[in-house]
Amino acid sequence: MTAGAARRRPGVAPSGAPSVPRSFYAGDPVEVGALLLNKLLVRGARVGRIVEVEAYRGAEDPASHAFGGQTKRNAAMFGPPGHLYVYFTYGMHWCANVVCGPEGTGHAVLLRALSPVSGLGSMRRARPPGTSDRNLTSGPAKLCQAFGITGDEDGADLVRGDRGLAVRDDGVPPPAAPGVSGRIGIRQAADRPWRWWVEGDPHVSRGRPAPDAVAPGSRPGRDSGRGPRRRPEQGPERGPGPGA
Repeated sequence: MTAGAARRRPGVAPSGAPSVPRSFYAGDPVEVGALLLNKLLVRGARVGRIVEVEAYRGAEDPASHAFGGQTKRNAAMFGPPGHLYVYFTYGMHWCANVVCGPEGTGHAVLLRALSPVSGLGSMRRARPPGTSDRNLTSGPAKLCQAFGITGDEDGADLVRGDRGLAVRDDGVPPPAAPGVSGRIGIRQAADRPWRWWVEGDPHVSRGRPAPDAVAPGSRPGRDSGRGPRRRPEQGPERGPGPGA
């Protein structure tokens, strides 16, 4: 068990925890995002507690891949809620999002970091040699690599456990006061306070929003990190990599 997992009260064993129902994902991603914190991402023996997320709101969000409408690449975003939208970035990394809201809206929540709970051996083998346990899943690309999530998992139904992937609820509630900040690795609408994390968890990514991207009233912590229409971004798209 990791230090982060040990600090939280134990819940139901992952094998007995129910899948999060589809109705949970039907809400606005700005509401669903914070509620996803402390849920479990499960793939076989590999289990990680969700400790950092970002919301993207489709056609009204210039940073979203769905901002310009549906394409072959982002089709999963416009499908039923509770499915996975996986995209390739930097020419080398995969990032995973949970589709939210009514079908056709293109809403999603980016999974930014997990706290490993079990199956660490499998995660270590999937990550580069010498990767510390703290860095196994402390970024959107890292967690995808640790869980073997690639484009083959795009569109997977998390409610039904499609392709071995599910989000489960073991009874650990989301934090009453999560960390909040602007989103990381984007240039447009970066000031919207749509990034949440579990305060004090060592697996939260080290990325930080730009100084002017922290909206008034948000509470950036130690781990925290409208102009002409441009290509949608949806999380880290350029630069050195999404916490990789």
